[in-house]
Amino acid sequence: MDEKMIEISFGIIGFAGDAKGLAFEAIKEAKNGNIDDARACIEKSKESIHKAHKFQTELIQNEASGNKTEMSVILVHAQDHLMTSMNFQQLAEEFVDLYERLESK
Repeated sequence: MDEKMIEISFGIIGFAGDAKGLAFEAIKEAKNGNIDDARACIEKSKESIHKAHKFQTELIQNEASGNKTEMSVILVHAQDHLMTSMNFQQLAEEFVDLYERLESK
């Protein structure tokens, strides 16, 4: 695995990890009744997902240009991290909505 692929893989892992952490923080904030803070965490989580996705897009564009992407455990881990973080962020947003609804009753 060359240096560029390592950089891309760890970029995805880092931003995806940040996104998941922020999504989890959003759930905790909503649970404590801090809906505005929870929504701010969700927005930051989305920004981190976007940054991770930019790295992934670079991989896709590179392969679409005819350059073979070397698969490695690190790259597979990065893709898995991104996918689970995206799913978790979407679920966290649903939890925030639910806590907001419960709080308004």
